[in-house]
Amino acid sequence: MLEDADKNCRLKRAVKIVDKPKILADPVRREILRLLVIQPQTATQLAEKLNLTKSTVGHHIQLLLKAKLIRIKRAEPGPHGIVEKYYEPVALVFIEDYSKISKEERKYFLNIHIERLRGMFSAFQLMMNESGSFKAVRESWESSIKGSSRHDLLNELANETLKRITQVGEKYENVMTNLDGETILTKIYSETFRMIISRGVWKKVFANISEAAPLICK
Repeated sequence: MLEDADKNCRLKRAVKIVDKPKILADPVRREILRLLVIQPQTATQLAEKLNLTKSTVGHHIQLLLKAKLIRIKRAEPGPHGIVEKYYEPVALVFIEDYSKISKEERKYFLNIHIERLRGMFSAFQLMMNESGSFKAVRESWESSIKGSSRHDLLNELANETLKRITQVGEKYENVMTNLDGETILTKIYSETFRMIISRGVWKKVFANISEAAPLICK
């Protein structure tokens, strides 16, 4: 019984879909959430790691508290006897609700996914021939859409990811897990990408890449 209770205490909510995405459209707040996923921390500890003033961090913490993305885990006396609050996130991964993202905010979130896609293609590069994974995908993309090279492949793929990741994330919103945040995010991103490449023009694009298809589609 006690072992079961201890196990349940270690489980954390996997995902929260954020219906007011603007709160996530700030790199400082995103980094605060990332650091708190690792372990509960005080405003002082966060300020030191972010190289920001405590008042600046405190401002972001208040916004995150108001949005109910973080909560107070505990309060303890600090080195000088001043009681400090330790904050923790309400979930391991926060995903913006695509339907609630304004046009002004969309560019920021697209850039996040573009960087992730670049990392993904870099990983594929290690497993493919020297012709290059991105080059192979781009050539297949241009061929599939009648050679329209005016389109930005990464931007198109990032936009599709932005639309689909909310749908995948919703599956995990009420799941309790003992996995870490990065593992959950990688799992969600992998499922999102598999969903994308199994539909429409993207299915044709990736099916034409013999080296990449076994790596992505399995």
